[in-house]
Amino acid sequence: MEQLIQKPVKRNILLNPGPSTTTDTVKYAQVVPDICPREKEFGGLMKGLREDLVKIVHGDLEKYSSVLFCGSGTINIDACISSLLPEGGKVLVVDNGAYSTRAVEVCQYYGLPYIDLKFPVDELPDLEKVEQTLKENPDIALVHTTHNETGTGILNPIREIGALAHKYNATFTVDTTSTYAMRPIHIEEDNIDFCMASAQKGLMAMTGLSFVVGSRAILEASKEYPKRSYYCNLYQQYDFFQRTGEMHFTPPVQTIYATIQALKEYWAEGEEAKWARHTRVFEAIHEGLDALGFHDVIRREWQSGLVVSVKYPDDPNWNFEKVHDYCYERGFTIYPGKISTTNTFRLCALGAIDRPDIEAFFKVFREALEVNKIQIPAKYKEA
Repeated sequence: MEQLIQKPVKRNILLNPGPSTTTDTVKYAQVVPDICPREKEFGGLMKGLREDLVKIVHGDLEKYSSVLFCGSGTINIDACISSLLPEGGKVLVVDNGAYSTRAVEVCQYYGLPYIDLKFPVDELPDLEKVEQTLKENPDIALVHTTHNETGTGILNPIREIGALAHKYNATFTVDTTSTYAMRPIHIEEDNIDFCMASAQKGLMAMTGLSFVVGSRAILEASKEYPKRSYYCNLYQQYDFFQRTGEMHFTPPVQTIYATIQALKEYWAEGEEAKWARHTRVFEAIHEGLDALGFHDVIRREWQSGLVVSVKYPDDPNWNFEKVHDYCYERGFTIYPGKISTTNTFRLCALGAIDRPDIEAFFKVFREALEVNKIQIPAKYKEA
């Protein structure tokens, strides 16, 4: 065991929007003696984990709790939308990207009444239109949006949207999958009732554990709401934790050990220092792109500081797969875009990486362009 733990693991730099680059200490935290997750010892670990998840968003443990699920981040959207809508209520989705659209799809699959308030993917939501929609539809009981639309990197004004939701007596849920534990969040000050994320993103742990952090009062009230899902019912999972200290269904044991180690490393680095590091990485990404003449999709002042969505150049030799493969073979992962109307790829600032990793990446990326005879600086028709 000792020899195994001391052996370094090949380090890849993941510039995709999750899973993120992890430390070896997080990787090896999964190598533990087998344990039944119903043991009190394991339940005690989960209690501390759940409290830490609330503390990361500066939540008062008397007012807020966390609910764990075994699955990817989409399970959180499913659980919140299906569990937090009272009888006769309607969902308003403030939608300017692929991940808010996913919430619309959840509404459609459950047959829930909803309004898909769409805005262009490269623009911020119009708050006047949000308020007008709330005013004209007094049956809206749940407002949902995404903090950082990971497909583009645009940062939505959640504090303002949350204030409007509360003004019109609606619950406000926010998909914070790609901001939680990276960009500082203050759950109460930001007018959030429920936020959500997964362990493999900002916490820099492993895939398989997702969680919702939210209001105990609303969770308790939701006991009386229509039951639309068995596995994904928020109240049922919360209530089981409260009564037993355990997940209702089998938890991802090794992933939880890795997440606990990741939390130790989060607190050791500190919220401000961690965000400063992500910001350094983000700035280095922009510097590298600017040096090569690449254009991004979202106005800089609207970007979250975590995701850069880059337009494909208008170059007959451009081939994303070839560029990706060249970089991948040398330990760097880049990721396709998620905008239906524009061909893009994404570079992301999450994970256990810093500025020197980005500088090393751009040397390889430049080589990939040169090998494939792609023009430098990048060529764009509108330029």
